Amino acid sequence: MDFLTIIDYIGTFAFAISGIRLASAKQFDWFGAYVVGFVTAVGGGTIRDLLLDVTPFWMLQSSYLVVTAAALGFVILFGKYVIRLNNTFFIFDAIGLGLFAVVGIEKSITHGYPMWVGIIMGTLTGAAGGVLRDTLINEVPLIFRKEIYALACVFGGLVYYICIHCQMGPILAQIIAAVSVIVARILAVKYHISLPNLKGEN
Repeated sequence: MDFLTIIDYIGTFAFAISGIRLASAKQFDWFGAYVVGFVTAVGGGTIRDLLLDVTPFWMLQSSYLVVTAAALGFVILFGKYVIRLNNTFFIFDAIGLGLFAVVGIEKSITHGYPMWVGIIMGTLTGAAGGVLRDTLINEVPLIFRKEIYALACVFGGLVYYICIHCQMGPILAQIIAAVSVIVARILAVKYHISLPNLKGEN
């Protein structure tokens, strides 16, 4: 198992928990929560793979179903602690965002696409699952709220490009890029950093 696969599984687990955590707040049953968690975990990667014209990753390995089930089990066993913590969703969502952004970039580059496509695919991999999750639970997607979300993925992609340009090893570049996304997301929320609204005429 290579380092990128490990990142992918950790990201799947983190994003699945973020989806299941929100589903529990909406009083979904176990199956409904599992579906939300699974869609959150694989949604962005599925759209990425379809755009890259490859078979969606989870259709080739059942392990992603197992990882999502493990996330559900984790929330069920430790629900008293996970669900009651207000920042649990935010923490796992930020981790999943950072890790999946790196996975999307790497997969695009592996298939011969230029870095700018990799940054777009990394952003899509990280953010699209959250959009599907929020849509399923009838919430305004985070990407459309006044928060730095998808832009954190773009920032991480640029950091990755700089690291590779500076002749860093791929694993170190992946770690730095993922951490940069997570930190950017945390700082944006903590200090209320956002882009200005586009105001139109009434």
